[in-house]
Amino acid sequence: MDLELRHLRCLVAIVDTGSFTDAALELGVSQAAVSRTLAALEAVLGARVLHRTSRSIAPTTVGTQVLARARHLLAEVDDLVREAATGHTRLRMGHAWSALGSHTAAFQRRWAREHPDVELQLIRTNTSTGGLAEGVCDLAVVRGAFDVRRFAGTVVGLERRTVAVAADDPWARRRSIGLDEIRGRAVVIDRRTGTTTPELWPGGARPAVEYTRDIDDWLAAIASGRTVGITPESTATQYRREGITFRALRGAAPVPVQVIWPRQDPHPATAAAVALAAELYATAGRPAAG
Repeated sequence: MDLELRHLRCLVAIVDTGSFTDAALELGVSQAAVSRTLAALEAVLGARVLHRTSRSIAPTTVGTQVLARARHLLAEVDDLVREAATGHTRLRMGHAWSALGSHTAAFQRRWAREHPDVELQLIRTNTSTGGLAEGVCDLAVVRGAFDVRRFAGTVVGLERRTVAVAADDPWARRRSIGLDEIRGRAVVIDRRTGTTTPELWPGGARPAVEYTRDIDDWLAAIASGRTVGITPESTATQYRREGITFRALRGAAPVPVQVIWPRQDPHPATAAAVALAAELYATAGRPAAG
């Protein structure tokens, strides 16, 4: 006999209601069925899960452990069923660092107003596809290359690059920094989700590089003063932090902002989301300040 969800639901119902009779009412079955289901659970586990007397019911040591796991598993199953049932009434937009930068709030408000039947959820995931490859979102905002065999995508806007430096760095007093100037500094690069690579500079003229794998580590390295960072303006919008200053970068191409989605069975609201994002970037009239 295999462990079944009905076994776990029965155990939870008995403990929560305090009796077999009330558990039967809760589950919509007979009291005899509750007794048989509990016996089947104990047979599968090879251990008693409840201390039963004429006046009380309490979990055994094993029962306490099983009960905790049962609650977790049943909650996961309920979430799965709810997610499948709600389906296209929710749109999950993933991103690795900064969503749509300075346009994020406007996107959220416009979406809520124009698509009230489709709940928008922004999900930050520290992966190159913003969680799309991992299945945690329906579409994602990315600022780097992606697997075109698995995903389709389009550019919705451009963002200028900025230089992130420690607030007490001499460069913090300047309005802009040239790309060639950075060759004399150490540059911190997020290997997993960052938009900067050593190829931004010509071969033989590249700066020293330090790698991180997370936005918080990236910011910490810059705040220490030992490195500088190059990033789209959206990072400055989403991650304003004491001890770090962002300045315009001269001599580097802007970063394309792309929305990507699965080639197979895309979410029905994908086209609407792409159109809205592109409209917001276009309305700005320049590369997004975010």
